[in-house]
Amino acid sequence: MSLRKDALTICKAALRAADPEEALLRHVRVADGVLTAGGGRYRLDKIRNVFVVGAGKACAPMAKAVEKLLGKRITASCVIVKDGHTLPLKRVQLRESAHPVPDQRGVDAAAEVLALATRAEADDLVICLISGGASALMPLPVEGFSLEEKQGLTRQMLAAGANIQEMNCVRKHLSRSKGGQLARAAAPAQVLTLILSDVIGDDLSTIGSGPTAPDPTTWAGVDEILTRFKLALPRPVPRVETPKPGDPLFARVRNVIIGSNALSVDAAVAKAKELGYKPLVLSTTIEGETRDVARMHVQIAREVQRASRPVAAPACILSGGETTVTLRGSGMGGRNQEFALVAGMELEGVPGIVALSAGTDGTDGPTDAAGGLADAGTVARALAKGRRARTDLENNDSYRFLEASGDLLKTGPTRTNVMDIRILLVEKKSAR
Repeated sequence: MSLRKDALTICKAALRAADPEEALLRHVRVADGVLTAGGGRYRLDKIRNVFVVGAGKACAPMAKAVEKLLGKRITASCVIVKDGHTLPLKRVQLRESAHPVPDQRGVDAAAEVLALATRAEADDLVICLISGGASALMPLPVEGFSLEEKQGLTRQMLAAGANIQEMNCVRKHLSRSKGGQLARAAAPAQVLTLILSDVIGDDLSTIGSGPTAPDPTTWAGVDEILTRFKLALPRPVPRVETPKPGDPLFARVRNVIIGSNALSVDAAVAKAKELGYKPLVLSTTIEGETRDVARMHVQIAREVQRASRPVAAPACILSGGETTVTLRGSGMGGRNQEFALVAGMELEGVPGIVALSAGTDGTDGPTDAAGGLADAGTVARALAKGRRARTDLENNDSYRFLEASGDLLKTGPTRTNVMDIRILLVEKKSAR
């Protein structure tokens, strides 16, 4: 049993499950003139126009899959992707814009998306593609509010300590497309939104700021948040309320999750079983400080090794979600690489366990690595190249540490993003 090889095999299975094109084709079918998705059936002979819109880092392969399914039935389209993330398509028009900092190209493309949705009528179908990055790639400030002003307010909120829920509440109300407003523009057309989730818990109102999902937040909430942080809008803006849960317009809207962290973890479970491991899924909603999460994962693996609980070896411990790194130094790395560094420290001199942590988008922090692996020899291998684990950890220099130990995990761009996956394999004591 080769733990490192098996960990990589399980990781590849998880990434395949998140492949945007394959994921869409698994969830959407066209047969006998009927498109089916998420329990919905759409008779194509009853649909006059098909408009394809959307935004996200993984939307090019998603659009490719839609082309395969519908081809010449597509009337018009505009799908926004990150710079360099295009594909050669025949029917769907891809527009590039900046990420993570929005630019004017994104504003112009978002206006085109909204215009297409507005064109749709009752006998039309709007297919909306959404994946991670959609919020930044599809910026469309409300009338009288500039992109620069919106960015300035965002920076002020971040500096004041606003969390993601508070940020989204304000951003939705300063946008013409977020918070269900794209669905409102498309009404009374049918809307089918196909979503690759990069959000813990797959909350539809949070993924891409929920352009076709009901928005439970309000302008009153915006006022409360800004008052609490002692901030103010730079100028008065139209206070148009976003559509809420129960709004009749959502009767013709179907939001379908085609890929998520949970689905990738499920694929990892299946591959682990195939390789002879007993899988144990801790959670697909793991958050918290990376260092603490790494230590917790290793301690569970050591309990499996020592006492055969909560599962007996050979075991595969799995989790998903997205942790946080508190920057203390000036080194290079990311949350998955820091997980591997800490796991390596915890596993020093402990054979029979391998830990892997990877970002499913193929990038971890500002690096070319997706993450890293760790085992009993990680610290020693790095030390032989002059790297000291504790020093590199305190400097957040996990990339150079793992590069020295030979434990960097590089997948290349995956064109998907369903957060992170962590895999710890524990072999039987007798195998050591």
